[in-house]
Amino acid sequence: MRKTLKEIADFIEGEVVGDGSTVITGVAGIKEAAEGDITFLANPKYSSLIDTTRASAIITSRDAGRVPKPTIRTENPSLAFAKIISLAAPNEAKHPKGVHPSALIGKNVSLGKGAAIGPYVVIEDDVAIGDKSIIYSGCFIGHHTKIGNDTLVYPNVSIRERVIIGSRVIIHSGTVIGSDGFGFVTINGLHHKIPQIGIVEIGDEVEIGANVTIDRARFDKTVIGRGTKIDNLVQIAHNVVIGENSIIVAQAGISGSTIIGNNVTLAGQAGIVGHITIGDGAVVAAQGGVTKSVPPNTIVSGYPARQHDKARRINACVQNLPKLYEQVKELKNKIQELEGK
Repeated sequence: MRKTLKEIADFIEGEVVGDGSTVITGVAGIKEAAEGDITFLANPKYSSLIDTTRASAIITSRDAGRVPKPTIRTENPSLAFAKIISLAAPNEAKHPKGVHPSALIGKNVSLGKGAAIGPYVVIEDDVAIGDKSIIYSGCFIGHHTKIGNDTLVYPNVSIRERVIIGSRVIIHSGTVIGSDGFGFVTINGLHHKIPQIGIVEIGDEVEIGANVTIDRARFDKTVIGRGTKIDNLVQIAHNVVIGENSIIVAQAGISGSTIIGNNVTLAGQAGIVGHITIGDGAVVAAQGGVTKSVPPNTIVSGYPARQHDKARRINACVQNLPKLYEQVKELKNKIQELEGK
């Protein structure tokens, strides 16, 4: 890439402050940037790095203060930087094309225009795959599954029977969709399996990370709403319903029949019990253990999860326990001295 700052600003619809003729030849993070690079500042806590970065230009928000370098001001610096990365290093991935001769394809399978099937893929009977969708090598797709248009399934993904997947979905390697929900009834010390006869339904524009497990419903369906993004190593149990545009971060676990609203964030290693509701816009902090429903637009943390400000106060008290113990011990000794007199 070799473009002027003005050219880049036009590309991302930003406003140049400073020398628009500054030549940019690369992109980098604010700590790693060298001369000729453009970087960005989205989080104010990194503002001090503005004075030390070697970058030739910085992308900031429109309300940022003075910056001692040529700047592009935008509504969303992170999004603008992502666009510049695509300009500097376009995606050169070589996806499979056509149907590889080693693929095993069942009866009554419908492949849309431009769909691609990689080596050693197994597609069972009555599957429908939409236009320009791509199935990489080693995937399994069970019978009566439906996949929309422009969906990308990376290698070694297992999609069980009767799963419904929307358009423009991305599924990363090792993920299993539609495995049996964890349901057993215990009689005389023996665990008897409860049939799991529901499905999984995944909306458009969902992205699912590597090694995620999404269980089929016992009845009805497990649902992932449109635009939701799921990180690696997440467990989603049977009959869970996740709304639109939510973020589920790595190693989170959601127990059965829980309802997650729209625009919810579950941070890393959050654990959610079953049969509760997490309201729209709620945030569960990292390692939060949620044991009861969370109202909309609420931040909770800790275990058991409480409103974040209350959890912080409790944690502060816990941190002071050693000091409090010493104070109580000292008072106890003084009382014993006074009683001895």
